[in-house]
Amino acid sequence: MASKAAAEPANGAVKDPEQEQQKQAGLAREAVQKQSYYMKRAIDEGNMRDALKHSSAMLGELRTSKLTPPNYYELYMRVFDELQMLSVFFAEDVKNGRNVSELYELVQHASHIVPRMYLLCTVGSVYIQTKEAPARDVLKDLVEMCRGVQHPIRGLFLRSYLAQTCKKLLPDVGSEYEGAGGTVEDAIDFVLQNFTEMNKLWVRMQQQGRATERAGREKERRELRELVGRNLVVLSQLDGVTLQAYSSTVLPRVLEQIVNCKDEIAQFYLMDAVIQVFSDDFHLHTLDTLLQAVPQLQIGVDVVTIMNRLMERLAA
Repeated sequence: MASKAAAEPANGAVKDPEQEQQKQAGLAREAVQKQSYYMKRAIDEGNMRDALKHSSAMLGELRTSKLTPPNYYELYMRVFDELQMLSVFFAEDVKNGRNVSELYELVQHASHIVPRMYLLCTVGSVYIQTKEAPARDVLKDLVEMCRGVQHPIRGLFLRSYLAQTCKKLLPDVGSEYEGAGGTVEDAIDFVLQNFTEMNKLWVRMQQQGRATERAGREKERRELRELVGRNLVVLSQLDGVTLQAYSSTVLPRVLEQIVNCKDEIAQFYLMDAVIQVFSDDFHLHTLDTLLQAVPQLQIGVDVVTIMNRLMERLAA
């Protein structure tokens, strides 16, 4: 009995969180490396079936709930790099005669939704480039189907991938995808919808875990804020976002999401992001609209800093 009792503390010892994170991150990296090797071999052999099998297994590592946001980010970037080769393979396969709509349907047979959606976004970008379907329709399909991933971290990174993959394929003014592929209004709607959903997921991160972990969650959220903010950068770079479009559509919808999310971290960061990424001319002509949102922010938001940065921007 004594020897059993002596063994219990060792068996029931609390694992060091950092060591456990390193272990889980290492296992995930090894799995990605292994499956990406087999995926590349299948690509070299022109074997679509095996390429999809191993890419799906590789993407399955992004289903994990065991990693902290920084470690998940590192894993995501490894997977992102590997997906670039898969995208080229899809494009070459289509060029060699495969029907892209059939490929779009084929990847939807992936058994788990996270790998399925990454594969759909990858094929979807190829689909848009072929112009066999309007960019507007493919973008709308993808941004809607991404709703199937509602876990805050997994959903946030999935939508970040969607935004990165499609940012050069939007039917902006002067783009090759404008016209039959859609209008700049479609491009704006896609980015705003993705922005709104990403912000909701980002805010929901705060509600995960125990109340005692609040400070840690806030730190992790701040580390991921740029994933959400990149959508505003994309909007600011669209040639078709004129002052009229900005004042009538972009700014009102962005401010609506900022106010309605009722989250201090999101409100402070996004108000500052709006001030920094859009032009001085836009701010001068929409100053009243922007200022009307300030009193609607949560009481803990540092409004003084926001106003100072706005004044600094306009005075520059």
